[in-house]
Amino acid sequence: MEKKVSHCRKIPAADGSRTFHEKPFRVTFVAMPTLRQATKDDIMLIHELAQQAFPATYRDLLSRDQMEFMMDWMYSPANLLKQMEEGHVYFIATHEGEYCGYLSVQPEEPGIFHLQKIYVLPGFQGKHIGSYLFRQAVSYIRSIHPAPCQMRLNVNRYNTRAVEFYNRMGMKEVERGDFHIGHGYYMTDYIMAWTLPEYSGTGNPHFWTDACSLLDSQWKMFHHSFI
Repeated sequence: MEKKVSHCRKIPAADGSRTFHEKPFRVTFVAMPTLRQATKDDIMLIHELAQQAFPATYRDLLSRDQMEFMMDWMYSPANLLKQMEEGHVYFIATHEGEYCGYLSVQPEEPGIFHLQKIYVLPGFQGKHIGSYLFRQAVSYIRSIHPAPCQMRLNVNRYNTRAVEFYNRMGMKEVERGDFHIGHGYYMTDYIMAWTLPEYSGTGNPHFWTDACSLLDSQWKMFHHSFI
């Protein structure tokens, strides 16, 4: 639930004098999202969330046939079950009691984790939920691997909005390619990576990601509207 609070701040006079007048403004605080780890009982829920998020993301980038193929390849209940059995860990996000997104992380090889999926549902875009999910993925990796490691992901080269987002979050392009996925379809991706530093052994190993998540939620997720 959004909470609106009115405040006043002092504004210098237009003529540069030390006379001040008060100008009211409104701050809108937006509730923080929450995240939980998914289980096999959530497979149908993940499938339903993907049916909303995936087409909305790729409708201008993929043909309808390729989108349908990839939805089955990645999100059919049978393939979601297979992914979980192969080590994909899914998380489901809610915002004010409604499902708003999901992510999944997979150990790829020693010292490398792959951020396989990170999606925000269309109705929740613009609320900084994507950056919240990203930092929660980092926090999860640090919780199971305090030593230095690398987080990687694939992103469609033509999805400029997503590429810009990952750049802002600190990811760097390390590879690019056209990856055949079957039936003559290709993923035209950048592979991006970010190295997580070693945990020093003192204090909270998740301090950085916890602090960033808190700041992101409490500072980025409110809006000033001046009256």
